[in-house]
Amino acid sequence: MSDQTLAVPAHVNGQALHRRDQVLSAAELRQRACAELLRQAAQAAGLLAATDQAAEDGLQSEAASQAIEALLARELRVPDPDEEACRRHHAAQPLRWRQDERVRLRHVLFAVTPGVDVAALRTRAEQLLLELRCDEGRALFAERAAALSNCPSGADGGALGWLGARDCAPEFAREVFGHAELGVLPRLVHSRFGLHVVDVQERAGGAVLPFEAVQQAVRTALQQQAFATALRQYLLVLAEQARIEGVDLQAAQSPLVQ
Repeated sequence: MSDQTLAVPAHVNGQALHRRDQVLSAAELRQRACAELLRQAAQAAGLLAATDQAAEDGLQSEAASQAIEALLARELRVPDPDEEACRRHHAAQPLRWRQDERVRLRHVLFAVTPGVDVAALRTRAEQLLLELRCDEGRALFAERAAALSNCPSGADGGALGWLGARDCAPEFAREVFGHAELGVLPRLVHSRFGLHVVDVQERAGGAVLPFEAVQQAVRTALQQQAFATALRQYLLVLAEQARIEGVDLQAAQSPLVQ
């Protein structure tokens, strides 16, 4: 199914999920379908009045939200992780439990804007990346940033100063933080703003915190994972028992919690 709805609205047990004139993404349709499955399950369980109505805009009533919370508290079996499980999780994902890492960097941004030829833009970015990686003294970076970058930082040679992961778009942070690389990164960094040629000048912090320092955070993370797994399984059971039209709930591992 495409990301466009059909002329006939998607339904869960005959309840329309949107107006006929609405066009929703597949992800939003899945989310609405899962929410409606839970609303109807709360009604069937006697936790929500039968007179409660689903809204065409996808927003549920306060009563429905409270009833769904009560339903999930009753129906989901979420195990409480013991210390051994928490220690294993901490050891398996050390980068997740680092002290706040900070990076001093500069970049050249090739912005992706409406109507831009993305293939040509990528070619220009890759050509610059190669040129700057071959510039051993790194003297060219500021000059090229001033001439080519679509970021205001170009006026300062592309310098962004010291940044933490929370200061950046998540997709940018994933490519820059949690690595040991210094200098011009050997790849273009993609973000919602465009393509970046990135020069990491310094790194600070980032040491892995001991288990004892993050034990509660690890336990909370495992509880959240267990809740999401239990919710997915419960939704699949509800979906198997329902008549669903116009929505593919198998298209996402986590249709409601995304």
